[in-house]
Amino acid sequence: MNPAILIVGPSWVGDMVMAQSLFRLLHERMPHASLDVLAPAWSLPIIARMPEVRKGVVSPAGHGEVGLWRRWKVAQAVRREKYDQAIVLPRSLKAALIPWFAGIPRRTGFRGEMRFHLINDRYDFDERKLNQTVKRFLALALRPEETLPPVPQPRLLVSPTHQREVIERLQLATNRPVIAMMPGAEYGPAKCWPIEYYRALAGMLQKEGHSVWVFGSARDRAAGEEIARGTGAVCLCGRTELEDVVDLLGVCQQAVSNDSGLMHVAAAVGTRVIALYGSTSPAFTPPLTDNCFIHYLGIECSPCFQRECPLGHFRCLTDIRPEAVLETLRERARVN
Repeated sequence: MNPAILIVGPSWVGDMVMAQSLFRLLHERMPHASLDVLAPAWSLPIIARMPEVRKGVVSPAGHGEVGLWRRWKVAQAVRREKYDQAIVLPRSLKAALIPWFAGIPRRTGFRGEMRFHLINDRYDFDERKLNQTVKRFLALALRPEETLPPVPQPRLLVSPTHQREVIERLQLATNRPVIAMMPGAEYGPAKCWPIEYYRALAGMLQKEGHSVWVFGSARDRAAGEEIARGTGAVCLCGRTELEDVVDLLGVCQQAVSNDSGLMHVAAAVGTRVIALYGSTSPAFTPPLTDNCFIHYLGIECSPCFQRECPLGHFRCLTDIRPEAVLETLRERARVN
């Protein structure tokens, strides 16, 4: 009998992409297992591009929301699937509720947040050993005595048919090499390279014969429009769905991005990533690809992991000059 496993997924775009490393490892070890992912509705287009996953199941509560009654109702539908195991990636108590309500017999996760009765297949959380987000995900697929294997890199599928449809709908030109820019970051401004730097870089790239597409949510539209002002860049912020972004990034030769969810999406579709790190650390959440270059200065106050610069100078990002990023783009284009 082939096992059925429900994975309680994370609530952020980047973490969901990195979770595919776990899905790939499970599929490699149990190729006939059915893997379903319980996740926020926004993430279903990403999950649909992961061939290892059978289906996504919509989580009933938003980030940080308990929603006991809604979780209980979803658990009744989950119970009918007769899962053999649940793997709970978040370390919060609320993330473990649905598998427990649903009576899934084996519920795997890390100890913590008073989850003693909710998680019955408990793993110790060793922060020194599990020093990357992706390692924390992979550890829950291993026996306690096993060492971590090489990380299977995320690989999101690109749909050529949908890609052509989106390019036509948005009237995008593809007759020049395309560079993507992702100026947003949900976590906060301490992760964001200055908009004026993105704009300066966009102008340089246009002069060198590239097209520039700026990606982001509707909240990033003002930033995207500022980058596009006078540079010829195309602001796509708020004009695309997540599945559109996956396919459009597949067109792009390279992507310049803050440490953000879209950075991980770009890496997973095979786009060459130029990643800009400030308040966070590339040692903790690196792009899971060999096709990348990381700009990280590692000055004395970073990584601080703060949403706002506690010292007010943002030097960890402002000292990364547009000219240096342009030279990286040139060098990576020559190498590849």
